[in-house]
Amino acid sequence: MEWKRTFAGYCLAVFLACSAFAQKSDSLKSLSLSGLNFRSIGPGFTGGRVVDIAVNPYDHSEYYVASGHGSLWKTSNGGVTFEPVFDGQKSYSMACVAIDPSNTNIVWAGTGENNNQTNVIFGDGVYKTEDGGKSWKNMGLSTSECIGGIVIDPNNSNTVYVAAYGPFRNEGGERGVYKTTDGGKTWQRILFVSDYTGFYQIHMDPRHSNVLYAVAHQRFKKLYSTISGGPESAIYKTTDGGATWNRIMSGLPTEDVGRIGMAISPANPDVLYAIVQAKSNAGVYRSKDRGASWSKQSGYVSTYPFYFQEIFCDTEDENMLYSMDVFNQVSYDGGVTWKKLGEKNKHVD
Repeated sequence: MEWKRTFAGYCLAVFLACSAFAQKSDSLKSLSLSGLNFRSIGPGFTGGRVVDIAVNPYDHSEYYVASGHGSLWKTSNGGVTFEPVFDGQKSYSMACVAIDPSNTNIVWAGTGENNNQTNVIFGDGVYKTEDGGKSWKNMGLSTSECIGGIVIDPNNSNTVYVAAYGPFRNEGGERGVYKTTDGGKTWQRILFVSDYTGFYQIHMDPRHSNVLYAVAHQRFKKLYSTISGGPESAIYKTTDGGATWNRIMSGLPTEDVGRIGMAISPANPDVLYAIVQAKSNAGVYRSKDRGASWSKQSGYVSTYPFYFQEIFCDTEDENMLYSMDVFNQVSYDGGVTWKKLGEKNKHVD
């Protein structure tokens, strides 16, 4: 019988505790929360990763800065101050930004960060402003989720090309190279590889607006792993505004190819550079004949190709290159040798 008395005592204790809690909860309901003030305790700073910059070609003190997790910013005084110009839109993850060289009040922005880390945030297509960022309109391609790049025909503001990277975690979507000839009202897909291969970059020859280069990247994010390469990663070229394309990989790795960063030399647009992530023969490549053939310059690739893997050419010296990296790199001999950029080897973070 002792165990019965013990069990009964236990039940009584539980009942009394529950009753006390219920009375306390009822008393809380009568309290007013109208005078309670909330304050932000963090994180205080986010979205510092810059993914693209577009500079006004006629006023270098004005430029736009796209942040992977921090939306789009504009400065009109050379970076002394910045203002957010995209906060009212649905997406805050940016991929790229391009200023119309014919009318600098027209700016195109691609949403959905075009990197391949685990925490990549998708966007909802491309946007356009015609008043320098005061107001924006979504121009479509929302199911791409990640926009790789945007180029605008300097001779016709209505003609715009978009490299659509496509969803990172799913197949399909609006993936490929798209073209509009009516300022974004309608789009035509002019290049497509497969449901798992999107386009990371698109470049236009500064002398001929019908000559473009598009960089494809085969990728797919699984739950616990990432497929970041394959035989479909490649560089494509068109000489007729996208009506036809050729795969230009002579001299470049062609099997198990990861991310490729490409650039056209403004000093000599016949010269192209590519930094290639690959299972074998990865490195920096150079073409002297507009992509007809490539020669390997060095075995250098960026530390984390899924973040960086971008290469930029000097505007006056075709042999001077910059590579985005944990510590940014510079080459003075066409990519043969590389060294850390100045500012005491400034780190990416």
